[in-house]
Amino acid sequence: MPELPEVEGVVRLIRPVAAGKVIRDVFVSDTIRLSKEGGKEAIIKRMEADAFIDSLIGAEIVRVDRRSKYIYFQMKKDNEFLLVNHLGMSGAWFFVDSLLSIQEEKFRRHVHVVLTLDDGNLLAYADIRRFGEMRVLNEEGDFPPLLLMAPEPFDDGALEHFLDMSESPKYKNKPIKEVIMDGRVISGCGNIYATEALFRMKIHPNRKAGRISRLRKTQLFEAIATILLESIEAGGSTISDYRNINGESGQMQNRFGMYGKKQCTACGSMTKSLQIGGRTSVYCPSCQK
Repeated sequence: MPELPEVEGVVRLIRPVAAGKVIRDVFVSDTIRLSKEGGKEAIIKRMEADAFIDSLIGAEIVRVDRRSKYIYFQMKKDNEFLLVNHLGMSGAWFFVDSLLSIQEEKFRRHVHVVLTLDDGNLLAYADIRRFGEMRVLNEEGDFPPLLLMAPEPFDDGALEHFLDMSESPKYKNKPIKEVIMDGRVISGCGNIYATEALFRMKIHPNRKAGRISRLRKTQLFEAIATILLESIEAGGSTISDYRNINGESGQMQNRFGMYGKKQCTACGSMTKSLQIGGRTSVYCPSCQK
């Protein structure tokens, strides 16, 4: 699943090519239309396909921002509104002059939304597994989970928020891995970067948050922020399906110390794994305590 660095990479590339452009046409795939006819909510949430199209045609993309793992398209038509996108497990945006320009056939076959801009270029959204989401909102509060997100990990106050939340009754008895993957505690840190940060800090992923000192948790938070920044600079991580809008893969996976490893890169021990918060957590039984 794309995490904060991958989403940030997409936003940084979409922003200069889309901001200030007007959407002249919108395509929604038959797959999405049929899913809605069957009572499902694939990708486009809480809105029929035709209403989604009507809301976007003629709208200007004023600004493109990121909040945690969400892409915010700030739109303006008669009034200002938001198009909010979560990439899910395999969502990807492509900026192309034709769908034939999407090089990988697996993405080309799964294009579900296409925004035609007034310069003739296309912003095409492909989603192989269709776990991504798009929501047209009058304001952020129309989708309450957005208001519960923690501060950005690079912002003032984010560390204190993390420490306060991790020491609260709701979180102190939970495994630290589960705590740091919770977007209400730290924004944008999923399984990949939580695994890497805990490995760098030599903390066992199943250790209870309340059994880690405030100093160690401060250092852990700083390690998470550092790893996220490193990944942004490396273009994110491509494990399977992440691509940026030019179809390029990230490079952070080449720097992993623990995620996906069968042998510890520090001591050579065989790694182990366990399920925490519904995700597989890989760790070194020798290094991480």
